[in-house]
Amino acid sequence: MRGFFAATAMAVSVLAAPVAQAETLTDAFIAAYRTSNLLDSEAATLRAADEDVAQAMSTLRPVVDFVLSSGYSRSQTTSSARFVEGVRTTFDLSASLTLLDFGRRALRIEIAKESVLATRELLRGVEQDVLFAAVNAYVSVQVNQQLLSLRESNVRLVTQELRAAGDRFEVGEITRTDVSIAEARLAAARAGLASAEGNLMVAREAYKAAVGAYPRNLAALPRSPGLPSSMEAARAVALRTHPTILGAQRRVTINELGVELQKAGFRPTVSARAEVGINDAGGESQTFGLTLNQRVYSGGNQSSLLRQSIAARDAARADLGQAGVLIAEAVGNAWAGLAIANAQVQAGDQQIRAAQTAFDGVREEANLGARTTLDVLNAEQELLDARVTRIQADAERYLGVYRVLQAMGLLSVEHLQLGIPTYDPAGYYNAVKNAPVHSAQGKKLDRILEKLK
Repeated sequence: MRGFFAATAMAVSVLAAPVAQAETLTDAFIAAYRTSNLLDSEAATLRAADEDVAQAMSTLRPVVDFVLSSGYSRSQTTSSARFVEGVRTTFDLSASLTLLDFGRRALRIEIAKESVLATRELLRGVEQDVLFAAVNAYVSVQVNQQLLSLRESNVRLVTQELRAAGDRFEVGEITRTDVSIAEARLAAARAGLASAEGNLMVAREAYKAAVGAYPRNLAALPRSPGLPSSMEAARAVALRTHPTILGAQRRVTINELGVELQKAGFRPTVSARAEVGINDAGGESQTFGLTLNQRVYSGGNQSSLLRQSIAARDAARADLGQAGVLIAEAVGNAWAGLAIANAQVQAGDQQIRAAQTAFDGVREEANLGARTTLDVLNAEQELLDARVTRIQADAERYLGVYRVLQAMGLLSVEHLQLGIPTYDPAGYYNAVKNAPVHSAQGKKLDRILEKLK
């Protein structure tokens, strides 16, 4: 029996032996990043936000319209006059430009830019979720493979116990009750094996959803990333760098700018307009002028919009404060979970040693007739439970490190040093921020879009 448990001890740790050409955790991270529909969706959302900057920028430029109209007319001045008829064609070219709006357009541009930066933080948050799903799926597959191995070994052991019980029953050493107990325990072991097989299938499906393909031979887990020396240090990093915090800060700025935009709405605008027209008779017309527009009364709408923007700003500030509370709590919970897992691993080692000693002793005593078959099976079950708990605790300890990193906002391709090209949020933004048209810059934008397909 010592040989049996020496063999199954390989399943105690999540860190399995390396396999040639095995799939590593880094491979899983890379595949998850490259195949994630969530990242693709958020990146497209970010590009849409980039276009808001281009649209706001376009308001600084003149609007030029060209109108060509042609029509047939037939009319008479009095009932007795002759009809005058003919076709009239006109060509009109007009341009308009807002000269002064007391900062409205500049504020809209700044709001659009801040919205882009806030959306970038959302993309960082999705990246964290995608990478954690990958490591969670990777560890889950390994754990369930090891649990399946333990369950298979358990079935073999209980089968041996049942066979031995049958032999002892034949010679009258035990009763039929002992045999029935062994039969019941074998049925339970087989049920546990079926459950382990099902759990592994579920883990494989979760892996495919997270990584993009079913797992092959999974390599040993690498050494977990380093963490700060204390929970307070981890919390300080989180409050500075977590995408939820940075995104909330951007939304505060957006709403503060929104208040200024509503205040600017009470001021006038000055615009210029130029128009040139030509008709088919050779006549020409030119019009140039300035327009001052000031809303005098809006039924209280503008005042209401200002009050609404102030309320939204206050809400954004409160959201920022609450985001800090939640992030600090998340770091504390993750840190505590990691400490619990470490304690469980240490306790699990002690439990396994004690359960192994107890099993060996009960087994020897049963051979001498001082213990029953039930005593042996119970001792074996306790040892099995201890090994299962140890495997699960080791997995939780490993995942706990990544939970802390995620709570700190550091679970990223860059921090994990995966060494792969990542989506460049500035590339598309720089190409569209000046609102290019079909020019040399527009062709450059077309090439960027083609690469993103």
